[in-house]
Amino acid sequence: MTELQVTCMQHLLLYLPRSVRAPSPARLHACRCSCTRSAYRPEPSSTHDWVGPPNPLSNLRPIVYHIPENETELEKRLRNLRQETEDWNHNFWAKQNITFSKEKEAFIISQLKAKGLTLRDEDGRRRSLSSEEMAMFYKNFLDKNRLRHANYNKEWYRRNFTITLLMARVTLNSVWRTVSERHSSKKNGTPTS
Repeated sequence: MTELQVTCMQHLLLYLPRSVRAPSPARLHACRCSCTRSAYRPEPSSTHDWVGPPNPLSNLRPIVYHIPENETELEKRLRNLRQETEDWNHNFWAKQNITFSKEKEAFIISQLKAKGLTLRDEDGRRRSLSSEEMAMFYKNFLDKNRLRHANYNKEWYRRNFTITLLMARVTLNSVWRTVSERHSSKKNGTPTS
């Protein structure tokens, strides 16, 4: 982990209340460092994409995409679209997970209050609800967010279809470039490697 990532994790942990796993957006914005994306980049000599550890908010692994030395405009367009899609995906799931955690915590507290119980028992242990009681929350949360998830799925498919088409175009251009280079080298009488 880089120093920036460690600092962000430390700030993130400072803002996490014990009862909630994800911080509120207001608390997250109180952190003045760049918590969403590490500034660390692989060495220019790297030949592969780098995949990082899961983000604590979105649970998604960030990817640093390899930039080829002679990247074409089409390859750059593809890489940028992949990066934009990753950022969009991260933002959606970070917001969704924060909302889920807040609403789940509020539901647990309201259910315990309705039973005349506190959040902690006599020994200081956190009380929990039964799986049947939590099933009500999960169903309500999914029902309430059905349209949001449907819109997310539509956009996800649209983005992935576009990425797939761009990948096909990049591959076809690469194959065409290779065939053209071999053909022109045969015409010139120079052997190819």
